[in-house]
Amino acid sequence: MDNILLLFICLFIGVAFQFVKVFPKNMHLSLNQFVIYVSLPALGLYYIPKIQISTALLYPLGIAWFGFIVSFIFFFSLGKYFGWSKKLTGFLIVTAGLGNTSFVGFPVIEALYGTEGLKTAIIVDQPGSFVVMATLGIITATLFSREVLSAKTMVLKIALFPPFIAFSIALLMNFIQIDFPMVLQSAFQRIGSTVTPIALVAVGLQLKIERNSKHWKFLWLGLGFKLLLTPLFFYILYKKIAHASGIVIDVSIMEAAMAPMITGVILASSYGLKPKLGSMMIGIGIPLSFITLALWYWILNTF
Repeated sequence: MDNILLLFICLFIGVAFQFVKVFPKNMHLSLNQFVIYVSLPALGLYYIPKIQISTALLYPLGIAWFGFIVSFIFFFSLGKYFGWSKKLTGFLIVTAGLGNTSFVGFPVIEALYGTEGLKTAIIVDQPGSFVVMATLGIITATLFSREVLSAKTMVLKIALFPPFIAFSIALLMNFIQIDFPMVLQSAFQRIGSTVTPIALVAVGLQLKIERNSKHWKFLWLGLGFKLLLTPLFFYILYKKIAHASGIVIDVSIMEAAMAPMITGVILASSYGLKPKLGSMMIGIGIPLSFITLALWYWILNTF
């Protein structure tokens, strides 16, 4: 579980850097860009050519794609009813609709379900959460930010988004069943492994727990949706309605219960969607998720 420890160490380092004057105040912006433009594309180029495509992917893929759609419907409806700002609504859709299916998900799933469970977790993350973030995520962030873009400009923005370019190349290689030379695979894996430490340091740099913030109720609403309502939705859909069972289903539901995605928060922040609230979603959401994950593991093994 050393990866879990890494999460808290990097988050703490980021918080500590807030008090070191030698670092620039907007250092987190540069770290965010490195994650989006370098680390994430490398991660996709390493994992996606190796995925075995079959109908077994449908349940894990549904976690990311349907999960984001449900988040959009839920928060867009509430935003319209209560008259929330576009930025707040967009922030909640993106951060509560994208799960931390790799950086928290991979070590937790491997610890609970072993190598077989990890195979399903990779499917949830790479063609699922990763691609949703690079497509639906960026579309939503753009629509709810101050930017006013034409359909053509938005399509170009997605098409030129580095993680999406990497995904397209990697998916093509998957279809024609080839992979990069081992030396490149090793390089991509090492570069991709920088996502977790760099992203969490960036989050830590922005993390400020404001006790008098007017956004606490939205923080708990977003976390409640992500940690409780989303896995409950898939538990009912997969277990009770579809009557599906097995390790693939259990791992998929556990992945649905993960904390908000770090890079989803970075994406929202880069579009000006409540960056301070975003850092609190991660800073509070990750530790809290270990409690709710234990609850869902118990539910899956009891009922």
